[in-house]
Amino acid sequence: MNSNTTVTPAASPETPQLQGRQRINSIDMMRGLVMLIMLLDHVRERFFLHMQVSDPMDLSTTNWALFISRFAAHFCAPVFVFLTGVSAWLYANRGYGEPRSAREFLIKRGLFLIALEVLVINVSWMGNYHTLWLQVIWVIGLSMLALAALIKLPILWMALLGLLIVFGHNLLSPIHFTPDEWGYSLWTILHDRGYLIAEGELKLKISYPVLPWIGVILLGYVAGPVFGRGSDTGLRQQKLILLGLGCIVLFGLLRGFNLYGETLPWQFGDTLGQTLMSVFNLTKYPPSLSFLLVTLGGMFYGLVVFERYFATGCVLGWMGQRLAVFGSVPMFFYILHLYVLLLLYSLAKWVFGANHGELFGVAHMGGVWLISLVLIPLLYYPVRWFSRYKGQSQQAWLKYL
Repeated sequence: MNSNTTVTPAASPETPQLQGRQRINSIDMMRGLVMLIMLLDHVRERFFLHMQVSDPMDLSTTNWALFISRFAAHFCAPVFVFLTGVSAWLYANRGYGEPRSAREFLIKRGLFLIALEVLVINVSWMGNYHTLWLQVIWVIGLSMLALAALIKLPILWMALLGLLIVFGHNLLSPIHFTPDEWGYSLWTILHDRGYLIAEGELKLKISYPVLPWIGVILLGYVAGPVFGRGSDTGLRQQKLILLGLGCIVLFGLLRGFNLYGETLPWQFGDTLGQTLMSVFNLTKYPPSLSFLLVTLGGMFYGLVVFERYFATGCVLGWMGQRLAVFGSVPMFFYILHLYVLLLLYSLAKWVFGANHGELFGVAHMGGVWLISLVLIPLLYYPVRWFSRYKGQSQQAWLKYL
């Protein structure tokens, strides 16, 4: 395989033949990488919850191992929302025949994801319903519905609107509503993380406010032509490198001088490590401009690295193939790993008992890393099976997974 080729039939021994459909390997590899990072973060949520982190993190109680693990997880949501926008453009512009509208697919899949969040994913966290947490799958579904509503706009307008939201939403941070005010529910969904229903048998909390993510998915859709069928590989990589460089330089200027884009100014610490943690201690709920510049900038560079170096037959190619398997069926992996972690945690607590108050947990982040490394190869095989099954099946419902 040519190392500069991105769009190829997914037909290696580790990825299924897609019967004429084509996948972009670097995108699947990037998705696969963030899925594994997400696995690490969710293992932490299960087995290290007694050392829960705040947003932004409390650096007085967060050590380096915990900080780096949590910071790595920051890349997951931006990568997935942005690449969802890219995928929507690719769906509409297959490279053969007339372009088709992605609106119907976005509406159906957006509603499907919201239903999954409520009916399937929520129960995987606690094993029951006492609080309905509307998290990343919910926000991807809502973002898809927003993209469907705006998809007929000229591409320039979509780009300007996406940039306005991403760069401007931090200006809205001073706006707050109390639960008894008329705008509270809408503002909680759009911008301020909080409870929609705080009392009663079933509480409802918005963990991922949607407004900034609408900007991200719009920019992903606008970037779709960079990955279009027949696009020049060298030119694509140049554009991605420039985008990544622009994000990192802008982050350095805005964050370095505490000008704009983050609610918590960084401060000098007693050591270089403490200072760096303060600089990169960024707000995720909702994602600040600084948060998005770092994560999307890193994603742009990652896509170039995967395309250049992970498509060959060497060790990197072997790793890239396996990352692409995880990235080819991300929703299946997402649901599978949550229920596996629920089962493992329940079993561990039953066998060993609670050792941190009402919780069971490991003593150090090293235990979290070890559990994650053991789970990766174990989860690979059912994910590979489902990837092959989905690639060979003609059942229409499978495309929503």
